[in-house]
Amino acid sequence: MAPKLPGLVKGLGVTLRTMMKPAVTVQYTGPHGKEREDPPARARGVIALKEENCTVCMLCARQCPDWCIYIEGHKDKAPPRREGGKPRSIQYLDRFDIDYGLCMYCGICVEVCPFDALFWSPEFEYSEPRIADLLHDKTRLGEWMEGVPEPQALEVGALAKKGGKK
Repeated sequence: MAPKLPGLVKGLGVTLRTMMKPAVTVQYTGPHGKEREDPPARARGVIALKEENCTVCMLCARQCPDWCIYIEGHKDKAPPRREGGKPRSIQYLDRFDIDYGLCMYCGICVEVCPFDALFWSPEFEYSEPRIADLLHDKTRLGEWMEGVPEPQALEVGALAKKGGKK
């Protein structure tokens, strides 16, 4: 028993010192209502969809390692861009769902989208009572776009002129 006593006393000393320090935790729900800290500017919360930018190219769904993105679309004829031209074929988005029960929030879909249809929204409060309700459709994903901040300005020299050097 004697050899264990110094370790026990040392451990109790650490506990007492820690108990005397003020708490650094921000209470999420306090006695006076919600106290919520704003997330950092580039925080990853939920993926938002800008539907008008989506061309149903399926790159995000194919690159997703969890296969949690479901896309359906159809082709339709559109009038030619110039007089005398032939009618164009345009893809229309019918379904765009993300299953957040499967998503691991890696952001590959956001990075791979060449048309800026997917963005990180800082919103992080979207828990559901049932796991089946974590399948968000294009309407719900579009609602997350309201919280997406404007992109930050590029640094000087970030854009090179087309066709070579500056």
